[in-house]
Amino acid sequence: MATATYIPASVPRDATERIRRLRGLAWLLDNSIPLPGGYRIGIDAIVGLIPGIGDAIGALLSTFILNEARLLGAPRSVLMRMTANVVIETLVGSIPLAGDLFDAAFKANMRNLALLEQYHLDPTRSRRRSVWFGIGFTLLLVLIVAAMIGIPVLIVMGLARLF
Repeated sequence: MATATYIPASVPRDATERIRRLRGLAWLLDNSIPLPGGYRIGIDAIVGLIPGIGDAIGALLSTFILNEARLLGAPRSVLMRMTANVVIETLVGSIPLAGDLFDAAFKANMRNLALLEQYHLDPTRSRRRSVWFGIGFTLLLVLIVAAMIGIPVLIVMGLARLF
């Protein structure tokens, strides 16, 4: 199963048990099936192969980890980072074939578990890093929206000059 991770004594016993269960769930979803060559995938990648609903089922299973992180007191910045991992995996994973390969490699649940464990080990640093991620991610989204609006406008203006 997953490797053991140090959980400090300052984390309540209930939280420690919850994190252990979440570690098992993340392992099941992302690493439980060995493949030739030493690579591992999880049931999330297999379920993602179901056309139409596979990635939605995977996202639903991933939200359980998000909700547990919220109940364990993870701040919004960490939860936002975890949500971004699930959204990226779900959106890219919905692309036929290439998305399924991405889904098997990205392992959003293991990433989210690492973020949650990192938060419990060093809350201040984790919060700071997640805030910077949020700022960068927001800027990226703004640039994408600006490009989606600006490029068609530039094309129309260029075509208007031709006529």
